[in-house]
Amino acid sequence: MEASFVAHLQQQHPELMPRHTEPRQDLMEATTITALKFADGVVMAGDRRATIGNRIASSHMEKVFAADSHSLVGVAGVAGVAIDMARLFAVELEHYEKLEGTQLSLLGKANRLAALVRGHLGHAMQGISAVPLFAGVTPATRDARIFSYDITGGRFEERNWQSIGSGSPYALTTLKRLWSPEATSHQAIEASLQAMIDAADADAGTAGPDPLKGLYPVVYVVTGDGVTKIAESVIAELVAGLEGKH
Repeated sequence: MEASFVAHLQQQHPELMPRHTEPRQDLMEATTITALKFADGVVMAGDRRATIGNRIASSHMEKVFAADSHSLVGVAGVAGVAIDMARLFAVELEHYEKLEGTQLSLLGKANRLAALVRGHLGHAMQGISAVPLFAGVTPATRDARIFSYDITGGRFEERNWQSIGSGSPYALTTLKRLWSPEATSHQAIEASLQAMIDAADADAGTAGPDPLKGLYPVVYVVTGDGVTKIAESVIAELVAGLEGKH
């Protein structure tokens, strides 16, 4: 989608093309995020690595956030833009809820996030891009949904799993293999961690769990009962169990 949009602009309105359309190599970038449905909701996980070019710039970055009480947003791309987008999204949802006395519908939230992404298109066309991954549950129906986006603000509903960022091709293979409609949250968290481990094995931009340094992916679960951040101690135990299986 991105390539075709750029090609169209080059052909029809070359005067509108920015000077830089390649990714910038001097900006910190956040990497891999996963989302996986299970029987009662969605697990979203994010590794902790941020890079500048081929250099590790941070091993402590958090890229997954609670957007509100029943939705999650993860971000990949240029770190400053990505995290500002996630924070602004959460503030807008909170403001709407205070004004209206109720939350936006899940689709309404997804559409609002698409508008925020679209608002950054000018930056994206200069190689300063960020894209989110969004997931949530409607409390009344307990219907869980996952949405991904492109840099133009295009919104795409995913069926059962999705991943964004540099390690996503490898994570997606694992998510697809391990997904089950009857999975418990425990099983879905394990599958998400395995996907992150597999992505880190193949992608230098993605960090897997590091027990020696006490560094683990950030993991959230959202169900009809709300959002829960999984404690690092729990993640450490699950990682140890996964390592014991291999």
